[in-house]
Amino acid sequence: MPSDVLDRIREDLVVNVQLFEERVRRTTLYLAYVKGQQIMPEKAPSMAKREAERLLTGNMLFLYVLMIGFSILIFSFLGAFAPIGIIAFQLLFVLFSDKIVMKLGEWTITQDNPNVYLVQYQIPMEEYKRFRANYGKDIVLEMKKEMYDKTLATGREPTCEIADEIFRKYGMVCDPNRMSTKRVNLYTLIEKAAGLFKVPMPKVIVSNSMIPNAAATGPAPSRGVLLVTTGLLVQLEEDEIFSVLGHELGHLKGRDPIILFTLMASEYLLRVYVFWPFLFFSPLLYLMIAMTLVYFVAKFFEARADLQSAIRIGKPEVLASALQKIGFRKLQFERVPAYRIQSWLSWDPHPPTYFRISRLQKLRDPAQVKHPLIQSARDVVSGFRAALRW
Repeated sequence: MPSDVLDRIREDLVVNVQLFEERVRRTTLYLAYVKGQQIMPEKAPSMAKREAERLLTGNMLFLYVLMIGFSILIFSFLGAFAPIGIIAFQLLFVLFSDKIVMKLGEWTITQDNPNVYLVQYQIPMEEYKRFRANYGKDIVLEMKKEMYDKTLATGREPTCEIADEIFRKYGMVCDPNRMSTKRVNLYTLIEKAAGLFKVPMPKVIVSNSMIPNAAATGPAPSRGVLLVTTGLLVQLEEDEIFSVLGHELGHLKGRDPIILFTLMASEYLLRVYVFWPFLFFSPLLYLMIAMTLVYFVAKFFEARADLQSAIRIGKPEVLASALQKIGFRKLQFERVPAYRIQSWLSWDPHPPTYFRISRLQKLRDPAQVKHPLIQSARDVVSGFRAALRW
């Protein structure tokens, strides 16, 4: 059987397993804790919070668009020097991005308090509908607080016996086969990864969101901040979490937040001071081409972060597995040739998910790669050309 057919079958299996697990997660009660810190309800991030994360942890498109509107006001005061003033204002966001992102998480992870505790209880669909109809969303937070008070607050691990005392108040009985607990020593994982990358230990915050994500920012490795969601800790195994953390530390080591800002700022200054006469012919066309090129180049650095994780940790197949789990929706869409090409040309610094996974799976000896950025640029260009022929 041809290898491409086998790859397609393997991909089908992964996607269908993840679709099944996604349906299960919809009726699963998740309780996440960090000892000694406030109990926070699991919820999807607000639009403002999502945009803040995008703005400060890699994709700076929102900041770029914001500055277009802000520039109108600046031009009225600074005239020809307005673009420089705008770039200086943007730079302030980047230089203090670590302090701003520290405000986005619910919990801070430290050496003295390194663990994230996760309790999952899968509720049958009919029972789940009845529970939500009778008690609503707010009662979940009360259940989490009570679980915490009866377990971690008294030095005990969460068990089904303790959960049963709480569940019975709401017409449920704890079935041990539906309950699982997980403790992730996040600080130790990141400390170990930082040692492999030879960067200072970043500050670590956790956001209680079931959207699986991790993001790193900071103007320099010495001021790095790493944000991790509970969704990532729930959906991935420990070695997969470790590889994803490696990818994020690759961004810090490579100073990628500063590099992406420089790309955006350079395009803006060139547009205003060099290419401005050409904008009168077709400003929208210019903007589309310029931004597409900027984000295409940005894909080199995302690909490098994948490669850095593979080189330092030595398990590219594990990072590929993690990307399959958290990016299975994109994998579905990227099977359509038109969407695949659109993914390459999108204003997103990440290369298409299918490309990242395939590249990692084919990587036999990452330690032999001498110039990760050059190799990543070549791979991205080759991947795009292959998509055009697909």
